[in-house]
Amino acid sequence: MPLTLDRDAYLRGLVRDVPDFPKPGIVFKDITPLLGNPRALHTILDAMHVAWVDRRIDTVVAIESRGFIFGAALAARLNAAFVPVRKPGKLPWKTDRVSYALEYGEGHLEMHVGSLATGARVLVVDDLLATGGTAAAAAALASSQGGEVIGYAFVIELAFLAGRQKLAGEVSSLLVYR
Repeated sequence: MPLTLDRDAYLRGLVRDVPDFPKPGIVFKDITPLLGNPRALHTILDAMHVAWVDRRIDTVVAIESRGFIFGAALAARLNAAFVPVRKPGKLPWKTDRVSYALEYGEGHLEMHVGSLATGARVLVVDDLLATGGTAAAAAALASSQGGEVIGYAFVIELAFLAGRQKLAGEVSSLLVYR
């Protein structure tokens, strides 16, 4: 569901640009001012909920670490299970692992074995969609456990990086930067 111009402007006004972080030439979109504002956080969660409430989501799979903030709250609102996807070595039980390409090298994500029931309708959630590699890897983990990835929900999308094209399924992003 598209946001109104007023809501969009309100939320964009709370996203802080941090130049040259984490490395020179990158403009980091800092969401901590959004998180520190209860009205903004509710606005984000309300919009995410409206976009997915009629889709019968069984499980929200959220990506470490800022994805957990939105994913757990959204799962509660959708009356869905919450499953964290983390970097290697962060989960205490047996895990499934997936590797994916990074700009310079390879990344890995893990999810507890048996986290999803076969046929579970999954929504992958993260704070930011950039190149799409991390979200695609989380979806691959969910699919490997028998989940059906229905779509993806993000707070921010950096459309100029074309990450949406790497994702199979519906993608909803609240704030799109072109």
